[in-house]
Amino acid sequence: MKKLLAACSVAATISFMALPGMAAAPTYSSAAPVAYMVDLSSGSVLYARDADRRMPPASMAKMMTVYVAFEMLKRGEIKPSQLITVRPEVWQKWHGPQAGSTMFLSPNEQVSVENLLYGVITLSGNDACVVLAEGLMGTEETFAQRMNETAKKLGLSNSHFGNSNGWPDNGVTYVTARDLGKLASATIENFPDLYKKYYSRPDFTWGKTLGGAAITQANRDPLLGRVAGADGLKTGHTEEAGYGFTGSAEQNGRRLVMVVAGLTSFNQRIEESVRFMEWGFRAWQGKKLVAKGKRIGTAAVQQGSVASVELVAPRDLAITVPRGATPDLQLRIVYDGPVKAPFKAGAHIADLVVTSPGLPNQTLPLVAANDVAEAGFFGRAWAGFWSLFGM
Repeated sequence: MKKLLAACSVAATISFMALPGMAAAPTYSSAAPVAYMVDLSSGSVLYARDADRRMPPASMAKMMTVYVAFEMLKRGEIKPSQLITVRPEVWQKWHGPQAGSTMFLSPNEQVSVENLLYGVITLSGNDACVVLAEGLMGTEETFAQRMNETAKKLGLSNSHFGNSNGWPDNGVTYVTARDLGKLASATIENFPDLYKKYYSRPDFTWGKTLGGAAITQANRDPLLGRVAGADGLKTGHTEEAGYGFTGSAEQNGRRLVMVVAGLTSFNQRIEESVRFMEWGFRAWQGKKLVAKGKRIGTAAVQQGSVASVELVAPRDLAITVPRGATPDLQLRIVYDGPVKAPFKAGAHIADLVVTSPGLPNQTLPLVAANDVAEAGFFGRAWAGFWSLFGM
């Protein structure tokens, strides 16, 4: 069952934030028909406009291709130096103006996983995506299956991938802005080193012109060089999808993830992306709530060596509030409980839910302060006995 601890049980811990006041969420009028923004520092959704509408992702689908590759790199299934051969059939299909953005690969060329990732992320190469997918999983179809399996694990409940690069496929591939936000957030949080290495490169050089000159292409990310702290992620454009972008930036310890889609031009995508991200930082601010390691409360334990375990903050916990506001906060601990043993210290077993009139709810993680072992035979028998009486 979902167990709640009343707000009063944690009020003493954070009473310094329990200040009277009513705060209305800052308003924003997006030029994009689909828009979404979340503050990763607090988990607060700052803006959502048609965020659950299914839509074609165009090249923003490549974020999932990259996520799968990052996962394989982290697990040691592949190495950055691993070479993949460009099949002539892939080159034939994915070169020339009709094939969209390209890395300018050559038939039978051998390219490392690392360079293909730059080709996918920085250059948005459709050819690089397919070559990478085939090299990692044998066929693009098999790779797309892995993409969908990964999407399910990440909770992308409104997305499906039919290919590796987001090329139009009669509706087989679709996403939502909320799911793209989840995917971007998971990439940043689960692979921080790989994200930092690959996503913020301003340009990349690969391939040669007919005259033999090296081809350098700029990263299409509209925030890079325009918004402080911007460091990713991915643009997308097709005729059916319009112009879209999933982006992120970090300023003063706050990281925002934004999604816009359905814009009408390259320049409008730049203008709206910059305006939207700047609004997120300007109209909202972070407020420290609880220091890392601070005891927040306890959670009941089922079939454990102890009856309860202390809950602590795994990091400095902050909330997002309108700039200059001191809203009245209500806090409660929420968990599925009693929590079944065994589990380790640091296990995420509860959440601190922060609510305030006029503002979106914010959910912050709480973790176990100690290891809890499973109870022995007699402990389990005793617990079973008392459960018969509802105690």
